[in-house]
Amino acid sequence: MSILHSNIIGDKGKDLLILHGFLGMGNNWKTHAKQWVSLGYRVHLIDQRNHGRSFWSRDFNYLILAQDVVAYCKHQQLEKVLILGHSMGGKTVMHLACRFPEYVHAFVVADIAPKTYNPHHQQILNGLSHLDFNQIKTRSDADQALASYVEDAGTRMFLLKNLHWVSQGKLGLRLNIDVLKNTNDKIGEGLLPEDNSQHQCLFIKGEKSDYILENDTHLIKHHFPKAEQVTVPNAGHWLHAENPIFFFDTVTAWLQKR
Repeated sequence: MSILHSNIIGDKGKDLLILHGFLGMGNNWKTHAKQWVSLGYRVHLIDQRNHGRSFWSRDFNYLILAQDVVAYCKHQQLEKVLILGHSMGGKTVMHLACRFPEYVHAFVVADIAPKTYNPHHQQILNGLSHLDFNQIKTRSDADQALASYVEDAGTRMFLLKNLHWVSQGKLGLRLNIDVLKNTNDKIGEGLLPEDNSQHQCLFIKGEKSDYILENDTHLIKHHFPKAEQVTVPNAGHWLHAENPIFFFDTVTAWLQKR
């Protein structure tokens, strides 16, 4: 079985696994990871399948993504890990905790609920899939081409972190766009009604984000009776980047009690 790519920072301490969101990669979390390492954690920045430097596959749903983490833990000989997941990564963490509880000690979910979401990445996926790397020769060219689909410059900057040199003079994307653009419905899937975890967990949301709403609290408690919830002020869906100090301090204080 293929094993997920990771960047492991630190050589001792409690293992903390971090799962990025849709169209991201583990190294998006490098700044926070270095801080956690300084506090005695060993941090695994993991690329989920079809993302970053991990393998590509046509199979893509949350059960499979959770199984990938199990295979990674077995490969690294990890037991009872701490794990943090943002957005899509948070959904992977929820499935892992419910289906493979023996691998989890406690977990943090950043700005995603256990519910089903309507597909809403189609414009971005269309833009990425229309990038013609026979014509695009620089990062600036790619940004200009993507701007026709994605107006926000910050979002484009995030997406274009996936650019890399496939060969000399030839750019490409680390994302498996051909698969991801056809699995948009899978990304939005919620948990099954019977999915349940008794782990201690923290759901942390951005104040300006609409991914977790007040009326989602009941659903979170249904699946995760021991869940605690915190709101990050002055932050949207990218809460760890928009208010990094509050996010880091809050998650760290919670983790250190575990």
